[in-house]
Amino acid sequence: MKRTSVLFRATARFMAVLTAAMSIWLAPALAQTAPGRGLPLIRDAEIEGLLRLYTRPIFKAAGINPKSVKVYIINDRRINAFVAGGQRIFVNTGLLLQSTTPNQVIGVLAHETGHIAGGHLARMGVEIDSANYTTIIGMLVGLAAIAGGIAAGSAEAAQAGQGIMAGSQSLAQRNFLTYARGMESSADQAALKYLYATKQSARGMIEVFEKLARENIATLANVDPYVMSHPMPMERIRTLETAAKKSPYYDTKDPAALVLRHKLVQAKLIGFIGGSQAVAQNYPSTDQSMPARYARAIAMFRKGDISNALPIIDSLTAELPENPYFWELKGQALLENGRAAEAAAPLEKAQKLLPNNGLIQILAAQALVDTEKPANAKKAIKLLRQAQRSEGDTPQTYLLLARAYAQTGDFARAELATAEAALLRGDKKLALEKAKAAQAQFKTGTPEWIRANDVLTFAGRD
Repeated sequence: MKRTSVLFRATARFMAVLTAAMSIWLAPALAQTAPGRGLPLIRDAEIEGLLRLYTRPIFKAAGINPKSVKVYIINDRRINAFVAGGQRIFVNTGLLLQSTTPNQVIGVLAHETGHIAGGHLARMGVEIDSANYTTIIGMLVGLAAIAGGIAAGSAEAAQAGQGIMAGSQSLAQRNFLTYARGMESSADQAALKYLYATKQSARGMIEVFEKLARENIATLANVDPYVMSHPMPMERIRTLETAAKKSPYYDTKDPAALVLRHKLVQAKLIGFIGGSQAVAQNYPSTDQSMPARYARAIAMFRKGDISNALPIIDSLTAELPENPYFWELKGQALLENGRAAEAAAPLEKAQKLLPNNGLIQILAAQALVDTEKPANAKKAIKLLRQAQRSEGDTPQTYLLLARAYAQTGDFARAELATAEAALLRGDKKLALEKAKAAQAQFKTGTPEWIRANDVLTFAGRD
C-alpha cells in the first residue's frame, strides 16, 4: 500500500503540472474541435459581411485564399478570438462590442491570420508530442528510481527519483512555453507585415493587447479568454509598439464609412442580445444617431412592439436606402410579428442590394412560404436552391423546401426534403420513413430516387 501511494502521488503531480501548462494554451482549441457543437454560434449576414470586409485584404496580404477561411461568431461577451480546426477563425461578440474602432478588431484578426499562415496549430501538435515524450521519459526514469529506492529501503533514492520526475516535468513545460511564446511573437510580426501591406495601422492591435495586459487576472472567472490563450507581457507589447511606430501608416484612421458599419454591428448586437435595458444603458433617449435608432428598433420589435419599431426602421431606410441590412431588418420584424406578406417586399429589396447572400435568401424564402400561396412557394424553392450554393445543406433549408414543395402539390419532393432534414438533425427513424415514402414515388435511377437511396443508406447505418 505504501509503495502504491508514493507512486500515485508522484504520477498525480506530474499530470497536474503538465495539464496546467497545456490548458493555458489549448483550452480554446479543445473547445471548438467540432464547430457549432457546444458553441453558441451566431449567424448574421451583416456581422459576417463586416468581418469579411475586415479579413479579405489581410488574407490576401498573407497569401491565403479568402474563400478558404471560415470566420465564426461566438455569442460570448468576453474578449476572445482564436484559430482552430485548420483555417477557421472564431471571434467572440465581446471583441466586437468592446472594441472602440474597426482597427482594433482588424489588428486582432491580423494576428490570428499570422497563426494560420505560420501553420502554428499543426506545429503545436508536434511540440505537445515532444513535451509528452520528454515528460514520459523523465517519469519512467524517476519511477524506476523510486521503485528501486523503496525496494532497497532507501528514502534518499526514492526522493532522488521524485526529483528526476519533477525536473523532466519542468523541462517539458519550459520547452513548450518557450515554443508558444515564439509562436505569439511570430504572429505579431506577421500581423505587422499584413497591416503594412494593406496600409493600415497596428495601433488598434496594440491597444487591445494593452487593455488585456492591464486586466486583473487574480480571478480566472473574470479573465477574458484571449489573455489565457495569448499571454500579454508588457515587454512583448512594448517591442511590438516600437516596431509598429516605424510604419508610415501608424496614425492612419479608419474610414468614416467603416466606422459607421462597425457601430451599426455593435448596435445590432446590443439590441438582439442585450435587449431594451442594454439599449437604454448604451444609447440615452437624446441619442438619435443611426446606431442608436438601429438598436432601439431591434429591441422594440423583439418584444413585439412592431408599431413603434417600424417608423424607426423606415427612418433608417430613408436615410441610407442602399444599406441592405436595414431592409433585411424590416422584413425580419414583419415576419416575426406574423406579417409575412408585408415582409416579402423589403426582403426582396435586400436581395437586390446584396445578391447571392444565402442568409437573406433563406429569410426571404421563409416569408414567401409563410404566405402559403403556391406562386410564392415556387419563388421560395428557387431562392432556397440558390442559398444552398453558399450555405450548404441545413435542416432549416430542407424544412422550408418541404413546406414549399407541399404547397405546390409536389408531395414526393416534400417527403424527400423532410427526409434530408431529419437525417441532418440525427433523426434516423424519420429519415428512413420519409426516404422510403419518397423513393417509392420516383422512377428508379432518377436523381431524386438516387438521393432518397443515399438517405436510406446513411440513415440505416448503426
